[in-house]
Amino acid sequence: MLTLRLKANEDRRLRAGHLWVYSNEIDTRENYRQIEPGSLCRLEDARGKPLGLGYVNPQALLAVRLLSGKADAQIDSAWFQRRLASALALRERLYPGPYYRLVHGESDGLPGIVIDRYGEVLAIQLTTAGAERLRAPLVAALHALLRPRGLVFRHDSSSREAEGLSSTVEVEGEVPARVRIEEGGVAFEVDPREGQKTGWFYDQADNRERLRRYVRGARVLDVFSYAGAWALRAAAFGAAAVTAVDRSAAALDSARHNAALNGRELETLEGEALDRLRELRAAGRQFEVVVVDPPALIKKRKDHAAGLAHYGALNRAALQLLAPDGVLVSCSCSHHLADDELQRVLLREARAVGRRAALLEQGGQGPDHPVHPAIPETRYLKAFILRAVQG
Repeated sequence: MLTLRLKANEDRRLRAGHLWVYSNEIDTRENYRQIEPGSLCRLEDARGKPLGLGYVNPQALLAVRLLSGKADAQIDSAWFQRRLASALALRERLYPGPYYRLVHGESDGLPGIVIDRYGEVLAIQLTTAGAERLRAPLVAALHALLRPRGLVFRHDSSSREAEGLSSTVEVEGEVPARVRIEEGGVAFEVDPREGQKTGWFYDQADNRERLRRYVRGARVLDVFSYAGAWALRAAAFGAAAVTAVDRSAAALDSARHNAALNGRELETLEGEALDRLRELRAAGRQFEVVVVDPPALIKKRKDHAAGLAHYGALNRAALQLLAPDGVLVSCSCSHHLADDELQRVLLREARAVGRRAALLEQGGQGPDHPVHPAIPETRYLKAFILRAVQG
Protein backbone atom coordinates (compact mmCIF):
# COMPACT_ATOMS: atom_id res chain seq x y z
CA MET A 1 0.00 0.00 0.00
CA LEU A 2 1.11 3.56 -0.72
CA THR A 3 2.81 5.49 2.11
CA LEU A 4 2.70 9.29 2.27
CA ARG A 5 5.05 11.28 4.46
CA LEU A 6 4.11 14.65 5.89
CA LYS A 7 6.42 17.62 6.02
CA ALA A 8 8.11 18.45 9.30
CA ASN A 9 5.68 19.73 11.96
CA GLU A 10 2.65 19.12 9.71
CA ASP A 11 1.33 16.32 11.91
CA ARG A 12 0.14 18.59 14.72
CA ARG A 13 -3.51 18.70 13.66
CA LEU A 14 -3.67 14.93 13.23
CA ARG A 15 -2.22 14.42 16.69
CA ALA A 16 -4.84 16.86 18.02
CA GLY A 17 -7.63 14.71 16.58
CA HIS A 18 -8.16 16.32 13.19
CA LEU A 19 -8.81 13.93 10.31
CA TRP A 20 -7.73 15.98 7.28
CA VAL A 21 -4.43 16.53 5.52
CA TYR A 22 -4.06 19.33 2.98
CA SER A 23 -1.99 19.00 -0.17
CA ASN A 24 0.61 21.54 0.97
CA GLU A 25 1.32 19.45 4.08
CA ILE A 26 2.51 16.43 2.10
CA ASP A 27 6.19 15.93 1.36
CA THR A 28 6.42 16.48 -2.41
CA ARG A 29 9.13 13.80 -2.66
CA GLU A 30 6.31 11.26 -2.42
CA ASN A 31 5.04 12.41 -5.85
CA TYR A 32 1.48 11.85 -4.68
CA ARG A 33 -0.03 13.70 -7.62
CA GLN A 34 0.36 10.57 -9.74
CA ILE A 35 -1.88 8.58 -7.35
CA GLU A 36 -5.32 7.46 -8.49
CA PRO A 37 -8.00 9.44 -6.60
CA GLY A 38 -9.52 7.49 -3.72
CA SER A 39 -6.54 5.19 -3.17
CA LEU A 40 -5.87 4.02 0.36
CA CYS A 41 -2.64 5.25 1.89
CA ARG A 42 -0.64 5.05 5.09
CA LEU A 43 0.46 8.31 6.68
CA GLU A 44 3.66 8.91 8.57
CA ASP A 45 5.35 11.97 10.00
CA ALA A 46 8.59 13.50 8.75
CA ARG A 47 10.61 11.02 10.84
CA GLY A 48 8.74 8.01 9.49
CA LYS A 49 6.52 7.39 12.53
CA PRO A 50 3.09 5.95 11.53
CA LEU A 51 0.11 8.30 11.96
CA GLY A 52 -2.71 6.21 10.54
CA LEU A 53 -4.47 5.13 7.37
CA GLY A 54 -6.72 7.11 5.06
CA TYR A 55 -7.57 7.74 1.45
CA VAL A 56 -6.06 10.29 -0.88
CA ASN A 57 -7.22 12.51 -3.73
CA PRO A 58 -4.29 14.38 -5.30
CA GLN A 59 -6.72 16.51 -7.33
CA ALA A 60 -8.24 18.09 -4.21
CA LEU A 61 -6.87 20.72 -1.81
CA LEU A 62 -8.05 18.49 1.03
CA ALA A 63 -5.80 15.67 -0.07
CA VAL A 64 -6.12 12.96 2.59
CA ARG A 65 -8.94 11.98 4.94
CA LEU A 66 -7.97 9.75 7.82
CA LEU A 67 -9.99 6.57 8.35
CA SER A 68 -8.07 5.04 11.25
CA GLY A 69 -5.28 5.96 13.61
CA LYS A 70 -3.90 2.47 13.02
CA ALA A 71 -1.65 2.31 9.97
CA ASP A 72 -2.23 -1.46 9.67
CA ALA A 73 -6.06 -1.26 9.73
CA GLN A 74 -7.98 -3.40 7.22
CA ILE A 75 -10.73 -1.28 5.63
CA ASP A 76 -13.16 -4.05 4.74
CA SER A 77 -16.78 -4.97 5.41
CA ALA A 78 -16.00 -5.99 8.98
CA TRP A 79 -14.35 -2.60 9.63
CA PHE A 80 -17.42 -0.80 8.27
CA GLN A 81 -19.72 -2.98 10.36
CA ARG A 82 -17.92 -1.90 13.53
CA ARG A 83 -18.15 1.80 12.64
CA LEU A 84 -21.79 1.50 11.56
CA ALA A 85 -22.74 -0.47 14.69
CA SER A 86 -21.27 2.31 16.82
CA ALA A 87 -23.25 4.95 14.92
CA LEU A 88 -26.42 2.86 15.12
CA ALA A 89 -26.08 2.35 18.88
CA LEU A 90 -26.15 6.12 19.43
CA ARG A 91 -29.21 6.66 17.25
CA GLU A 92 -31.14 3.80 18.82
CA ARG A 93 -30.46 5.35 22.22
CA LEU A 94 -31.75 8.72 21.03
CA TYR A 95 -34.81 7.93 18.88
CA PRO A 96 -37.88 5.70 19.28
CA GLY A 97 -38.12 4.88 15.57
CA PRO A 98 -35.72 4.30 12.63
CA TYR A 99 -35.91 7.86 11.33
CA TYR A 100 -32.65 9.78 11.69
CA ARG A 101 -29.25 10.50 10.20
CA LEU A 102 -27.39 7.24 10.70
CA VAL A 103 -23.94 8.45 9.60
CA HIS A 104 -22.63 12.01 9.71
CA GLY A 105 -19.25 11.78 8.02
CA GLU A 106 -16.13 12.43 10.09
CA SER A 107 -18.15 12.77 13.30
CA ASP A 108 -18.98 9.06 13.03
CA GLY A 109 -15.51 8.08 11.84
CA LEU A 110 -16.68 7.68 8.24
CA PRO A 111 -15.35 10.64 6.22
CA GLY A 112 -17.12 11.40 2.96
CA ILE A 113 -20.17 9.31 3.91
CA VAL A 114 -23.64 10.53 4.89
CA ILE A 115 -26.52 8.11 5.44
CA ASP A 116 -30.10 9.07 6.30
CA ARG A 117 -32.41 6.31 7.48
CA TYR A 118 -36.05 6.20 6.42
CA GLY A 119 -37.11 2.96 8.05
CA GLU A 120 -36.19 0.21 5.60
CA VAL A 121 -34.78 2.64 3.04
CA LEU A 122 -31.35 4.23 3.33
CA ALA A 123 -30.34 7.38 1.44
CA ILE A 124 -26.58 7.53 0.97
CA GLN A 125 -24.29 10.35 -0.11
CA LEU A 126 -20.70 9.47 -1.00
CA THR A 127 -19.04 12.85 -1.40
CA THR A 128 -15.39 11.89 -1.94
CA ALA A 129 -13.42 9.71 -4.33
CA GLY A 130 -12.23 7.62 -1.40
CA ALA A 131 -15.74 6.98 -0.13
CA GLU A 132 -16.84 6.07 -3.67
CA ARG A 133 -14.07 3.48 -3.96
CA LEU A 134 -15.14 1.95 -0.65
CA ARG A 135 -18.76 1.61 -1.71
CA ALA A 136 -18.76 -2.20 -1.99
CA PRO A 137 -17.62 -3.00 1.59
CA LEU A 138 -19.87 -0.22 2.92
CA VAL A 139 -22.94 -1.67 1.19
CA ALA A 140 -22.07 -5.18 2.35
CA ALA A 141 -21.84 -3.94 5.93
CA LEU A 142 -25.18 -2.11 5.69
CA HIS A 143 -26.91 -5.24 4.44
CA ALA A 144 -25.35 -7.36 7.18
CA LEU A 145 -26.29 -4.88 9.92
CA LEU A 146 -29.68 -3.50 8.84
CA ARG A 147 -30.97 -5.61 5.93
CA PRO A 148 -32.47 -2.54 4.19
CA ARG A 149 -35.27 -2.87 1.66
CA GLY A 150 -33.61 -0.39 -0.66
CA LEU A 151 -30.70 2.00 -1.05
CA VAL A 152 -30.69 5.38 -2.79
CA PHE A 153 -27.31 6.83 -3.71
CA ARG A 154 -27.80 10.60 -3.88
CA HIS A 155 -24.69 11.44 -5.88
CA ASP A 156 -25.98 14.88 -6.78
CA SER A 157 -24.18 17.06 -4.23
CA SER A 158 -21.89 19.90 -5.32
CA SER A 159 -19.06 18.55 -3.17
CA ARG A 160 -18.63 15.62 -5.59
CA GLU A 161 -17.62 18.03 -8.34
CA ALA A 162 -14.62 19.17 -6.30
CA GLU A 163 -13.57 15.53 -6.07
CA GLY A 164 -13.86 14.97 -9.82
CA LEU A 165 -16.92 12.72 -9.42
CA SER A 166 -20.07 12.56 -11.52
CA SER A 167 -23.52 13.62 -10.31
CA THR A 168 -26.07 10.81 -10.45
CA VAL A 169 -28.90 9.22 -8.50
CA GLU A 170 -28.81 5.42 -8.27
CA VAL A 171 -31.24 2.97 -6.69
CA GLU A 172 -30.51 -0.51 -5.41
CA GLY A 173 -33.33 -2.76 -4.26
CA GLU A 174 -36.88 -1.52 -3.70
CA VAL A 175 -37.37 2.19 -3.08
CA PRO A 176 -40.96 3.48 -3.28
CA ALA A 177 -41.66 6.96 -4.62
CA ARG A 178 -42.79 8.03 -1.16
CA VAL A 179 -41.39 6.75 2.12
CA ARG A 180 -43.26 7.38 5.36
CA ILE A 181 -41.44 8.68 8.41
CA GLU A 182 -42.57 10.00 11.77
CA GLU A 183 -41.35 13.01 13.72
CA GLY A 184 -42.83 13.88 17.09
CA GLY A 185 -45.95 11.86 16.41
CA VAL A 186 -46.56 13.57 13.04
CA ALA A 187 -46.47 11.48 9.86
CA PHE A 188 -44.67 12.65 6.75
CA GLU A 189 -44.05 11.08 3.37
CA VAL A 190 -40.82 12.04 1.65
CA ASP A 191 -39.12 11.29 -1.64
CA PRO A 192 -35.55 10.06 -1.02
CA ARG A 193 -34.83 9.94 -4.77
CA GLU A 194 -35.73 13.45 -5.85
CA GLY A 195 -36.35 15.45 -2.68
CA GLN A 196 -33.98 18.14 -1.43
CA LYS A 197 -30.74 16.80 0.06
CA THR A 198 -31.72 13.17 0.76
CA GLY A 199 -35.45 13.92 1.13
CA TRP A 200 -35.70 15.26 4.68
CA PHE A 201 -33.94 17.62 7.08
CA TYR A 202 -33.46 15.56 10.22
CA ASP A 203 -31.02 18.12 11.62
CA GLN A 204 -33.87 20.50 12.58
CA ALA A 205 -36.01 17.95 14.44
CA ASP A 206 -35.00 19.14 17.92
CA ASN A 207 -35.52 22.78 16.98
CA ARG A 208 -38.96 22.01 15.58
CA GLU A 209 -39.78 20.42 18.95
CA ARG A 210 -39.05 23.79 20.56
CA LEU A 211 -42.13 25.22 18.83
CA ARG A 212 -44.32 23.49 21.41
CA ARG A 213 -43.92 26.38 23.86
CA TYR A 214 -44.85 29.15 21.46
CA VAL A 215 -47.52 28.19 18.93
CA ARG A 216 -50.66 27.14 20.78
CA GLY A 217 -53.51 29.27 19.41
CA ALA A 218 -51.08 31.18 17.17
CA ARG A 219 -51.07 32.04 13.50
CA VAL A 220 -47.83 30.52 12.20
CA LEU A 221 -45.92 31.33 9.01
CA ASP A 222 -43.37 28.78 7.76
CA VAL A 223 -40.99 30.34 5.22
CA PHE A 224 -38.93 27.98 3.04
CA SER A 225 -41.34 25.30 4.16
CA TYR A 226 -40.22 22.47 1.84
CA ALA A 227 -42.46 19.50 2.83
CA GLY A 228 -44.14 21.35 5.69
CA ALA A 229 -42.13 20.08 8.63
CA TRP A 230 -42.23 23.26 10.74
CA ALA A 231 -45.80 24.07 9.75
CA LEU A 232 -47.25 20.65 10.55
CA ARG A 233 -45.34 20.31 13.80
CA ALA A 234 -46.81 23.69 14.76
CA ALA A 235 -50.29 22.49 13.81
CA ALA A 236 -49.84 19.41 15.99
CA PHE A 237 -48.84 21.67 18.89
CA GLY A 238 -52.14 23.55 18.62
CA ALA A 239 -51.52 26.43 16.20
CA ALA A 240 -54.73 28.16 15.16
CA ALA A 241 -53.63 28.42 11.51
CA VAL A 242 -50.51 27.60 9.52
CA THR A 243 -49.21 29.06 6.26
CA ALA A 244 -46.35 27.60 4.23
CA VAL A 245 -44.23 29.55 1.72
CA ASP A 246 -41.87 27.94 -0.79
CA ARG A 247 -40.66 28.68 -4.32
CA SER A 248 -41.09 25.02 -5.33
CA ALA A 249 -44.51 23.83 -6.47
CA ALA A 250 -43.40 20.24 -5.88
CA ALA A 251 -42.41 21.05 -2.31
CA LEU A 252 -45.79 22.64 -1.62
CA ASP A 253 -47.56 19.65 -3.17
CA SER A 254 -45.65 17.51 -0.71
CA ALA A 255 -46.57 19.82 2.16
CA ARG A 256 -50.27 19.63 1.29
CA HIS A 257 -50.01 15.85 0.96
CA ASN A 258 -48.44 15.64 4.41
CA ALA A 259 -51.11 17.91 5.86
CA ALA A 260 -53.79 15.59 4.51
CA LEU A 261 -51.97 12.59 6.01
CA ASN A 262 -52.44 14.16 9.43
CA GLY A 263 -55.92 15.57 8.90
CA ARG A 264 -54.63 19.17 8.98
CA GLU A 265 -55.41 22.24 6.91
CA LEU A 266 -52.50 24.15 5.41
CA GLU A 267 -52.44 27.38 3.43
CA THR A 268 -49.64 27.35 0.84
CA LEU A 269 -48.09 30.26 -1.05
CA GLU A 270 -45.76 29.61 -3.96
CA GLY A 271 -43.02 32.04 -4.90
CA GLU A 272 -39.78 33.68 -3.85
CA ALA A 273 -39.69 34.20 -0.10
CA LEU A 274 -39.08 37.95 -0.06
CA ASP A 275 -41.78 38.55 -2.67
CA ARG A 276 -44.38 36.56 -0.73
CA LEU A 277 -43.44 38.19 2.60
CA ARG A 278 -43.83 41.66 1.12
CA GLU A 279 -47.18 40.72 -0.39
CA LEU A 280 -48.40 39.42 2.96
CA ARG A 281 -47.40 42.69 4.60
CA ALA A 282 -49.13 44.71 1.91
CA ALA A 283 -52.26 42.66 2.54
CA GLY A 284 -52.13 43.50 6.27
CA ARG A 285 -51.46 39.92 7.37
CA GLN A 286 -49.85 39.27 10.75
CA PHE A 287 -48.58 36.16 12.51
CA GLU A 288 -47.77 35.40 16.11
CA VAL A 289 -44.92 33.09 15.05
CA VAL A 290 -42.77 33.28 11.90
CA VAL A 291 -40.18 30.63 11.02
CA VAL A 292 -37.39 31.52 8.55
CA ASP A 293 -35.35 28.43 7.64
CA PRO A 294 -33.60 29.11 4.31
CA PRO A 295 -31.09 26.92 2.48
CA ALA A 296 -27.44 27.87 2.89
CA LEU A 297 -27.10 31.45 1.64
CA ILE A 298 -23.32 31.53 2.18
CA LYS A 299 -21.90 28.43 0.53
CA LYS A 300 -18.41 29.87 0.05
CA ARG A 301 -16.43 32.55 1.84
CA LYS A 302 -16.67 34.82 -1.20
CA ASP A 303 -20.48 34.77 -0.81
CA HIS A 304 -20.34 36.12 2.74
CA ALA A 305 -21.28 39.76 2.15
CA ALA A 306 -24.14 39.01 -0.25
CA GLY A 307 -25.41 36.17 1.92
CA LEU A 308 -25.33 38.28 5.07
CA ALA A 309 -27.38 40.98 3.31
CA HIS A 310 -29.89 38.31 2.21
CA TYR A 311 -30.25 37.04 5.78
CA GLY A 312 -30.85 40.61 6.88
CA ALA A 313 -33.54 41.25 4.26
CA LEU A 314 -35.36 38.00 5.03
CA ASN A 315 -35.41 38.54 8.77
CA ARG A 316 -36.48 42.17 8.44
CA ALA A 317 -39.41 41.13 6.24
CA ALA A 318 -40.33 38.41 8.73
CA LEU A 319 -40.18 40.80 11.69
CA GLN A 320 -42.50 43.20 9.85
CA LEU A 321 -45.13 40.45 9.72
CA LEU A 322 -45.00 39.66 13.42
CA ALA A 323 -47.94 40.59 15.60
CA PRO A 324 -47.05 42.62 18.72
CA ASP A 325 -45.05 40.43 21.10
CA GLY A 326 -44.54 37.91 18.30
CA VAL A 327 -41.88 35.20 18.08
CA LEU A 328 -39.36 34.80 15.27
CA VAL A 329 -37.55 31.51 14.67
CA SER A 330 -34.53 32.32 12.51
CA CYS A 331 -32.18 29.63 11.20
CA SER A 332 -29.04 29.32 9.14
CA CYS A 333 -27.27 26.21 7.87
CA SER A 334 -24.38 28.24 6.43
CA HIS A 335 -21.12 27.12 8.02
CA HIS A 336 -19.53 30.41 6.95
CA LEU A 337 -22.01 32.41 9.07
CA ALA A 338 -21.03 32.45 12.74
CA ASP A 339 -23.61 32.31 15.52
CA ASP A 340 -22.80 35.79 16.76
CA GLU A 341 -23.07 37.22 13.24
CA LEU A 342 -26.62 35.93 12.84
CA GLN A 343 -27.46 37.20 16.31
CA ARG A 344 -26.21 40.68 15.38
CA VAL A 345 -28.28 40.58 12.18
CA LEU A 346 -31.41 39.78 14.19
CA LEU A 347 -30.74 42.57 16.70
CA ARG A 348 -30.06 45.09 13.92
CA GLU A 349 -33.17 44.20 11.93
CA ALA A 350 -35.39 44.22 15.01
CA ARG A 351 -34.21 47.75 15.83
CA ALA A 352 -34.74 48.81 12.22
CA VAL A 353 -38.45 47.90 12.40
CA GLY A 354 -38.96 49.37 15.88
CA ARG A 355 -38.95 46.12 17.83
CA ARG A 356 -37.39 45.38 21.19
CA ALA A 357 -35.78 41.97 20.85
CA ALA A 358 -35.06 39.30 23.45
CA LEU A 359 -33.37 36.00 22.68
CA LEU A 360 -35.37 33.15 24.23
CA GLU A 361 -33.59 30.03 23.00
CA GLN A 362 -30.72 28.98 20.80
CA GLY A 363 -30.42 25.60 19.11
CA GLY A 364 -28.19 23.73 16.71
CA GLN A 365 -28.20 20.48 14.81
CA GLY A 366 -29.62 17.40 16.51
CA PRO A 367 -27.40 14.73 18.10
CA ASP A 368 -27.77 12.48 15.07
CA HIS A 369 -25.61 15.14 13.36
CA PRO A 370 -22.77 15.08 15.91
CA VAL A 371 -19.98 17.63 15.87
CA HIS A 372 -16.38 16.49 15.64
CA PRO A 373 -14.57 18.54 18.32
CA ALA A 374 -11.49 19.04 16.11
CA ILE A 375 -13.38 19.91 12.91
CA PRO A 376 -15.34 23.20 13.17
CA GLU A 377 -16.89 22.55 9.75
CA THR A 378 -19.08 19.83 11.29
CA ARG A 379 -20.89 22.48 13.37
CA TYR A 380 -23.07 24.37 10.92
CA LEU A 381 -26.71 24.76 12.02
CA LYS A 382 -27.93 27.76 14.00
CA ALA A 383 -31.46 28.39 15.24
CA PHE A 384 -32.52 31.43 17.28
CA ILE A 385 -35.93 31.90 18.87
CA LEU A 386 -36.49 35.60 19.39
CA ARG A 387 -39.30 37.56 21.05
CA ALA A 388 -39.90 40.85 19.25
CA VAL A 389 -41.98 43.33 21.25
CA GLN A 390 -43.46 46.27 19.42
CA GLY A 391 -42.57 49.72 20.65
